[in-house]
Amino acid sequence: MEPLLSLALSLAVGLLVGTERGWHEREAPEGGRVAGIRTFGLIGFLGGLWALIASALGELLLGFAFVALAVVLLAARLRDMQAPRDLGITTIVAGMVTFALGALAVQGETAIAAAGAVLTMTLLSLKPVLHRWLRGLQEPDLLAAIQLLLISVVILPVLPDRGMGPWQALNPHEIWLLVVLIAAISFAGYIAIKLLGARRGVLLTGLLGGLVSSTATTLDLARLARDRGLAAVASAGIMLASAVMLPRMGVLVAVVNPALLPALIAPLGLMLAVLTVAAWWFARGADRGASPTAETLANPLKLRVAVSFGVFLAVVMLGAKALHEWLGSNGLYVAAAISGLADVDAITLSLGRLARQGADGLVIERAIVLAAIVNNMIKGVMAAGIAGRAVLARVVPAMLLAAIAGAISVL
Repeated sequence: MEPLLSLALSLAVGLLVGTERGWHEREAPEGGRVAGIRTFGLIGFLGGLWALIASALGELLLGFAFVALAVVLLAARLRDMQAPRDLGITTIVAGMVTFALGALAVQGETAIAAAGAVLTMTLLSLKPVLHRWLRGLQEPDLLAAIQLLLISVVILPVLPDRGMGPWQALNPHEIWLLVVLIAAISFAGYIAIKLLGARRGVLLTGLLGGLVSSTATTLDLARLARDRGLAAVASAGIMLASAVMLPRMGVLVAVVNPALLPALIAPLGLMLAVLTVAAWWFARGADRGASPTAETLANPLKLRVAVSFGVFLAVVMLGAKALHEWLGSNGLYVAAAISGLADVDAITLSLGRLARQGADGLVIERAIVLAAIVNNMIKGVMAAGIAGRAVLARVVPAMLLAAIAGAISVL
């Protein structure tokens, strides 16, 4: 398994460099760039393969492989300077990868050879998808991703991995690791929305926007209902954004404290079911094609956004610990209710950590559900305040019904 993970890292390194290089040459016609995202991915993969082969047959082979690759790239570059024609070298690199995979298979590494062949075939077949993604990538998004990667990969390993501050409640390494986790989940939804662009409908925006920020998505859809008179479908989108928040909380609990998850499945699942059914009910026969602007959805990989969440997470962690020390179980309920007014991610992660440190598991579970209930009710009130009675009559009763279902289950 370890060699497979090493090869995956080799491929990831190649794709990472290829993303940056490919973005700079994204306007070049097909075949007009010497090496793009796929080629760099294959080159990284090739390096990993040759390193494995050289460890068995002698390190000198790795040097020869590097020289051979350098000759190929230099020849392609010279052709690039001489004639504007199809200069892509993906096929050449893919051939070298295939050669290396064959060598591994002969050496008895059949699992790696088979997995490598599948990975290579998949990467080659993803050409239209990867190039379309690069063309849609904006410079601010690329810079934001680079900044967060720099801070995470370079700074995260040197952050102190121990409790600090009052009650040893703050662990810098763990806090930033959780920030990266939240950013990664949010970025998945953000990129999906960017890729779909103006073609997305309100319901899909609610579904994907809930991964980025259910609160921001709710506000955006409420404005849509107010400005375009689409109360029914906007309400459905708001339901979906709030529904997606619940499995997202489950994922966070599973990461920080898996032992809590079984007890939360029922309350979070019931709330999810109520909100999903409400979304379906509101969307029946409504116009689903209108698309909001989603301008409120900031790139979650921006350094400012990530640092702001990190500070908020630290405050919530310290506040929850303090209230628990001062007020016992009731303090956790107070912390959950207050934090739920703004965000559920921070309090979910904080409560999960406290359970690991010995806090009452039942109290933690109830507090997490309370945070979800408060957050959903606040979003419902904000949406009604922006969009008026038409949204009020739909969203608030549905949110209240979901809250009752979750509360009854957890109690």
